[in-house]
Amino acid sequence: MKKNFFLHSLPFRLLVGVAFGICIGLLLNIIDESAITTAVLNVVVTSKYILGQLISFSVPLIIIGFIAPSITRLGNNASRMLGVAVSIAYASSLGAALFSSLSGYLLIPHLSFSSSASHLKALPDVVFELSIPQIMPVMSALVLAIMLGLASAWTKASLISSFLEEFQKIILAIVSRVIIPILPYFIGLTFCSLAYEGTITRQLPVFLQVIVIVLIGHFIWIALLYILAGIYSRENPLKVVKHYGPAYLTAIGTMSSAATLPVALQCAHRAKPLRKDLVDFGVPLFANIHLCGSVLTEVFFCMAISKILYGAVPAPGAMVLFCVLLGIFAIGAPGVPGGTVMASLGIITGILKFGDSATALMLTIFALQDSFGTACNVTGDGALTLILTGYARYHNIREQKLQ
Repeated sequence: MKKNFFLHSLPFRLLVGVAFGICIGLLLNIIDESAITTAVLNVVVTSKYILGQLISFSVPLIIIGFIAPSITRLGNNASRMLGVAVSIAYASSLGAALFSSLSGYLLIPHLSFSSSASHLKALPDVVFELSIPQIMPVMSALVLAIMLGLASAWTKASLISSFLEEFQKIILAIVSRVIIPILPYFIGLTFCSLAYEGTITRQLPVFLQVIVIVLIGHFIWIALLYILAGIYSRENPLKVVKHYGPAYLTAIGTMSSAATLPVALQCAHRAKPLRKDLVDFGVPLFANIHLCGSVLTEVFFCMAISKILYGAVPAPGAMVLFCVLLGIFAIGAPGVPGGTVMASLGIITGILKFGDSATALMLTIFALQDSFGTACNVTGDGALTLILTGYARYHNIREQKLQ
């Protein structure tokens, strides 16, 4: 089949979207203040807004469509598996935060920073707003899916369980025929906007040293997660992580674990070591509660900004408390761009004592690399799903087939 060829694959289409987006954005930046530039930017901004609305609308449906029926298939083991999933997600986020904090104490005092950044060009307003509001917030959908799945399993509600199975098939069709095809265009428009604004060419060098260190930290943490998952499950973790390339690239473009969910599900289903029912249960759940990459990034950036503006990194006691609470906030943070740092602003100002300038700088620098933190989150979800698979095997929790 043609889809098996690289030129027709999702990774290739995503790379083409990124390349075209950056080239067009840089060209528009050069020929700024012309009628053609204004017209093209109006199309870019409006199209990106509409596609983003469509993807955002689908996220709660995907969460309900995958998590709820997956929980019902777990039957009497649903509560236990949910508890295990939340526990390992928190452990991963806390571990990433402590690892980042330790790295910060070792590296930041030896780095020199520059906090000046050029002003970004402003994008035009959306020509018209085709608002497509979600049927409910992402966290509401997550709670509803969990409650509905657990209650159906507890009461053995066969009618509701059958409905949820059919609903999952419908959502699968929406994902494969609507969401996946439009993602390359959405990502291309996103990078076009970033290139025109100047984010890629101007702001990124400001904290280039820190971003490079954080990226290395992402790969170290991903490797550690997969090694531990492989040891625990007694499976080859390379058979899982090798399928996550499309999800990693998609996360870089969408900057949202939730928006990357359709591709992440596709990647996880291709991994033979992962149980299919646990993929449908774990991947959508981890997309919203497992934000190890974002947590790792936020901790290191907070320490770097504290060094720049206040002359010293926060005290170890404050950082440990910050890491412990940040792991909890990460579980409740929405899997959307900037969700982690926005959810944790209270502890940034309360525990680390950041003022307005430090908070604004934190938000700006975090946004520059948010896509890579999201990619780490999404890729790490495969390792946690592998742990769930091993747990189910050790405790003789049988796989329930989709009917």
